[in-house]
Amino acid sequence: MWHSMFAEQIPLAEKILRTVIVYAVIALLFRLTGKRGLASLSTFDFVVIFLLSNVVQNAIIGNDTSLTGGLIGAVTLVAVNTGVNRLIAVSATAARVFDGRATTVITGGHVVDRALRRLGMRRSELDTAVRLQSADNIAEVETGRLEPGGQLVLTLKAGEQGATKADIAELTGRLGRIEKLLSAPR
Repeated sequence: MWHSMFAEQIPLAEKILRTVIVYAVIALLFRLTGKRGLASLSTFDFVVIFLLSNVVQNAIIGNDTSLTGGLIGAVTLVAVNTGVNRLIAVSATAARVFDGRATTVITGGHVVDRALRRLGMRRSELDTAVRLQSADNIAEVETGRLEPGGQLVLTLKAGEQGATKADIAELTGRLGRIEKLLSAPR
């Protein structure tokens, strides 16, 4: 029993190469399919991810059902992913290649329909994301960009931005100075 659990059935180099190739292909597929963040995955997206892991299992470890084979595949996946993340952190070119660029989906309070179609994003998803970020509707947004990681970053129009504590303190100071000027004897 112990021997069959750890006996490699496929050469180590082949297992590592298989894992790297599958990682690269899946990363490319996800890169080509869009910028959805994990928080915005639909039920269908989860189904695809779960089935995808089962579909590529044999491509990674082949006919090797040993514990060693599975562990080598897992270690290789984590190592490759760590390497890619570190490369992205230090290289703007790598970040652009692996992550892509931000896409403007709202400009001047209007939806850029062409960008939504290209991203495969529904208008209702955009409306919800805008409301979650303290805007009542898209007309209040000056620019909205979908970042490579799937986050929507909004810049509200000047008249729609909320006042900060610093803004209120400044206005209070101004009003105090005006009040002093008006109440001063002439």
